[in-house]
Amino acid sequence: MVAVPDEIRSEPLSKALAERYLAYALSTITQRALPDVRDGLKPVHRRILFGMRLLRLDPGTAFKKSAKVVGDVMGGFHPHGDQAIYDALVRLAQDFSVRYPLVDGQGNFGNVDGDNAAAMRYTESRLTEAAAALLAGLDENAVDFRTTYDGETQEPVVLPAAFPNLLANGSNGIAVGMATSIPPHNLGELCAATIALIENPNVQDRTLLKHVRGPDFPTGGILVEDPASIAESYKTGRGSFRVRARWEKEEGARGAWQIVVTEIPYQVQKSKLIERIAELLEQKRLPLLDDIHDESAEDIRIVLTPKSRAVEPEILMEQLFRASDLEARLPLNMTVLDKGLVPKVMGLKEVLAAFAAHRREVLERRSAFRLEKIRARLEVLEGYLAVFLNLDKVIKIIRSEDEPKPKLMKAFSLNEVQADAILNMRLRSLRKLEEMEIRGEHDALTKERKDLTKLMGSDKLKSERLIEELKEVDAKFGQKTPLGKRRTEIAKAAEVAEMTALAEHVEEHANRVEREPITVVCSAKGWLRALKGHQDQTSDDKYREGDRARFWFHAQTTRTFIDLPPEADIVTMFAHVPGRKLLVAATSGHGFITNEDDAVAMTKKGKSVMNVKPGVEAVSCRPAAGDHVAVVGENRKLLIFKIEEVPELGRGQGVYLQRYKDGGLIDATTFTWKAGLKDENGRLFEPAELKDWKGERAQAGRIVPRGWSRGGKFGEN
Repeated sequence: MVAVPDEIRSEPLSKALAERYLAYALSTITQRALPDVRDGLKPVHRRILFGMRLLRLDPGTAFKKSAKVVGDVMGGFHPHGDQAIYDALVRLAQDFSVRYPLVDGQGNFGNVDGDNAAAMRYTESRLTEAAAALLAGLDENAVDFRTTYDGETQEPVVLPAAFPNLLANGSNGIAVGMATSIPPHNLGELCAATIALIENPNVQDRTLLKHVRGPDFPTGGILVEDPASIAESYKTGRGSFRVRARWEKEEGARGAWQIVVTEIPYQVQKSKLIERIAELLEQKRLPLLDDIHDESAEDIRIVLTPKSRAVEPEILMEQLFRASDLEARLPLNMTVLDKGLVPKVMGLKEVLAAFAAHRREVLERRSAFRLEKIRARLEVLEGYLAVFLNLDKVIKIIRSEDEPKPKLMKAFSLNEVQADAILNMRLRSLRKLEEMEIRGEHDALTKERKDLTKLMGSDKLKSERLIEELKEVDAKFGQKTPLGKRRTEIAKAAEVAEMTALAEHVEEHANRVEREPITVVCSAKGWLRALKGHQDQTSDDKYREGDRARFWFHAQTTRTFIDLPPEADIVTMFAHVPGRKLLVAATSGHGFITNEDDAVAMTKKGKSVMNVKPGVEAVSCRPAAGDHVAVVGENRKLLIFKIEEVPELGRGQGVYLQRYKDGGLIDATTFTWKAGLKDENGRLFEPAELKDWKGERAQAGRIVPRGWSRGGKFGEN
């Protein structure tokens, strides 16, 4: 036996790493983290449903152990860890995680408290009616199939998907350099919007929003986002939704009352929510609340007791909304795979249009498949009819000939398929009644073929058929059904804003902090002082020896201070502006946009918004306004790109704004392109001077324009 030496190739390490990381990134994006816009599923979910179908776990059939499902899926389609597959299966069965469960689970599948499901050997599962609707048509060549990882069998590339599952059940995933976060929606509303889009492909976004009013979470709650913000989020495919818990006032004896919370925001764990409120009570951060206890059984029942019966329940709840996860901001980032290949951020109209196009293709393929089946059956039926008038001759040929097929074909002008069908016919079928049934079947199939041929040649008829199918889905899962009834209420943002202002006033009064104008001054060495009134900075302002001015701004005495640890440094300092967006960035080149309201801390420890790795520091925080982002590095390279390329997050590391071989980011800002960009010396660079620096996010950029400040940073734009 001759030993074959290992292949050794000489290539630069950077090239080898780049090629392998690219392969890993593409695999993560297309095969693990992002859903397909057509059926709304990631590969693991699609393989679970397909594997359960092969096991004949249809709705209404007997359950089978989840371990059996996981084993078959792992062995035949998904060569990854069994626990990862089981976790995905469990989520599809949780009615508090998905709006329309695709797996019918029996046993402990976890709860809203955050408790884990029982081991797969203890639970059982089968498909739901919703899952059956996603799978309908697989046997009719509705979609393409591909070879599985081991080359032994086939799996569907995408499911036929009778309803827009991407939006109906939502999706979450983190890939390499991109992520997706899509909340669940009401299927009845989605069907109505899709029908409107099929009827008029040029329908405007505002027309679609008459049907899709906002997310519909399985845990209910109240959506209090401003309608204009909702419209913008659905148009761009990026944004966020503000959701509050549902509560009611419960009267007691002698004028006493308590608040009962019956629904909490989506993906908020009840146990952690109660733990957080109890912690705030201990810290005396909730002056209007006396106690909290959990009386939940199958339904949520969180009881809140006020300190005084004179407290307005609305004011108490507003304080809790601001301090805890009884109010949550849920992100929208519709990054999906277009046709299973290309990652793309889509708006509501694009997602529905992609689904409608998929359903049109499924309809055409199923119709073509059915036409071929009809053609083959009619061919056989015509052979039967040709011989039924002379059965004695057929029997004589069969009895007298060693090879009867050629004689039959010649005697009755039959083809080979027809002759085989006649020779395989049972003797009991040779009767007059059977002939009548064959003629009836022949006539019915002829009519069906005519209708299908007409359908295949008319886009209008295809649209009508698609609308009929969506109406059938709506009748089965729409708002007139217990499952499809809208659970999340839409509230008026104006009332919420007024109540927020009132709660702020009450909280200030409770904490005995009066609203007075002050000037906040912070030195370069971190010494902080407040001056009465709003004063302007002058050259006569005095500081400690060796120290100098750094921050100087006007504020009000309504905010508490935070305690900075000794190792912390201040990047920037300004007065809080409710509703404003901020661009935050770190030395690594990462950054994102965040809502300033979400960054307000309720404790002296402050609040963590940007996650940074060891050796990386947050370096820039500026108001996000305008239409472009400008980033500059220590290497004095400047990059400008559109603000739409930067995601909005509540917390995280963000995405690459600019890449560097050496050094890191020193400043980032936003500006309006037509107004130009200022450096830290106040020099204005016009758009014509900046056009060569425009590019796409995460590029390296070019050396700053001639005349740029030595410090390299930006001024106030």
